[in-house]
Amino acid sequence: MGRKIGYARCSTTHQSTDSQVDDLKADGCEEVFFEKVSSTTTLEQRHQLRACLSVLREGDLLCVAKLDRLGRSQVEVINRLNDLQQEGIHVRTLDGLIDTKALGKMAPLVVGLLTGLSEVERSLIQERSRESVEHRRKTGGNLGGRPKTSNKKESLVLRLRQEGESYRSIKDQTGLALATITRIIKEEEVM
Repeated sequence: MGRKIGYARCSTTHQSTDSQVDDLKADGCEEVFFEKVSSTTTLEQRHQLRACLSVLREGDLLCVAKLDRLGRSQVEVINRLNDLQQEGIHVRTLDGLIDTKALGKMAPLVVGLLTGLSEVERSLIQERSRESVEHRRKTGGNLGGRPKTSNKKESLVLRLRQEGESYRSIKDQTGLALATITRIIKEEEVM
């Protein structure tokens, strides 16, 4: 019989992991890792999650309050579930959404189904993005990126420079970034 290890996470400094930690300990977790990090933080910056994953062995049970504690996105969570399943590590959420140990032989099927659904979702998102870009390209819509500086501002930059103003002074007077000012001046020099 494996160990029961817990992991708790909350996003902001105003929140606390205390209730999650208490619930995980009440559920019988021998050890609970916890941290305050944003849900958008990468695994490399989630030191406690990495530590938790490193101590898990085949037959262990990883408990979390909710599935979203395991990753930044649905795809990442499902991939992590799949990886843990491959290593023989069970996952259970306190909210009852998933319990790979209770699923028994059905666990790989459920995780596989979730993985398949996430791949379909990712594919649909990519397809919609491509269609949107293609539509904007056909209709002359904005494809993103910063809009080009107006001719009036470019003329002002060139005039100020000809009058001997420094790049910083031009920046203060026009509100343009130094890189933009440099680009405008260099483009004029090339012409």
